Amino acid sequence: MDLRSYFEDLEHQTLAPYAAKSSGSQGRRYPETASATRTCFQRDRDRIIHAKSFRRLKHKTQVFVATDSDHYRSRLTHTLEVAQISRHLARILRLNEDLAEAIALAHDLGHPPFGHSGERALDELMADFGGFEHNIQSLRVVEELEQKYPGFPGLNLSFEVREGLKKHQTPWDHPDVKAEEVYLTLEAQVVNLADEIAYNNHDLDDGLGAGILVESDLSAKVSLWREAKASVESQYANLEPYQLKTLINSALISRQIEDVVARATSTLKKVELRDLTQLQGLSTPIVAFSDAMRTQNIELRKYLYTEFYSHEDIYKMNKKGQRIIRVLFETFSEDFRLLPVAHRARISTENSKQRVVCDYIAGMTDGFALKEHAGLF
Repeated sequence: MDLRSYFEDLEHQTLAPYAAKSSGSQGRRYPETASATRTCFQRDRDRIIHAKSFRRLKHKTQVFVATDSDHYRSRLTHTLEVAQISRHLARILRLNEDLAEAIALAHDLGHPPFGHSGERALDELMADFGGFEHNIQSLRVVEELEQKYPGFPGLNLSFEVREGLKKHQTPWDHPDVKAEEVYLTLEAQVVNLADEIAYNNHDLDDGLGAGILVESDLSAKVSLWREAKASVESQYANLEPYQLKTLINSALISRQIEDVVARATSTLKKVELRDLTQLQGLSTPIVAFSDAMRTQNIELRKYLYTEFYSHEDIYKMNKKGQRIIRVLFETFSEDFRLLPVAHRARISTENSKQRVVCDYIAGMTDGFALKEHAGLF
């Protein structure tokens, strides 16, 4: 028995009946010989990690511009935190950790420079050419834009990973999308929740570290923070402020994970899910927060929007990033000869020249966008 078969058999022995199994994958768009040592989802994970677009996440904004500090989250550290939480949730629920991790590692590959403000700028600029949305761009990256292999464009990932990217949503990305429109695997649902948990909690941490958020104000206005703080202080005395903040943040993540697990476990018992095919007939997600936790998360998101994302320092950074993106887009659109040769070569096969410009800008890091702008002007 080769190692891949061993791992596939191990999945059938240890995972829940409704977990996605690599041996049951719907395969790849372009046929390939299977790996002798890895399952298809393990192979997907490795291809994502070795992709150029993954490495560039290191220098892309999460909230703060990636060059501002060594300690603020970048799009890469956010991605790693989402992957860690995804694996943890998948393990507890006896789901496929490798599939959840692969979706998590790829979920932000299409994010442009300067965070969500950069995304909004590109979407406005592309309004007449199909728009821009980073989840769709992530799928575009793995299906077309990565050029590493001779036999196919993109990374040729498994259907389940690509579908997980296509249907990825969080309150930050698709607040108006109905839940019944989105679910193929429980692993994809896990990544959606892990993304939200990571996003909320590391933004609290970075906001406090930057001095924009104030702990006493959080205690007064955010029930999740207040309850986690009470739990920490009941266990520890005489903590330094940094230790207190760290332990509260850890308690918040743990509490949210425990809530998701309890709710999912209860729902699984009620619906008596026996295999993956039954999941397609359900109109609501199984991996989700309880109603009480969802209400508290909404309160937290509103607080972060008002006190953090709308803060004047963040607003100024966002406006600067958006201006750079607009100027670059307009400049490259006016003269395509300013694009690198490889991108100019794609124009003849693209329906929209602006899409090539958009792809080029979306792939930039914060620093490279600043450098390109400085080089042109």
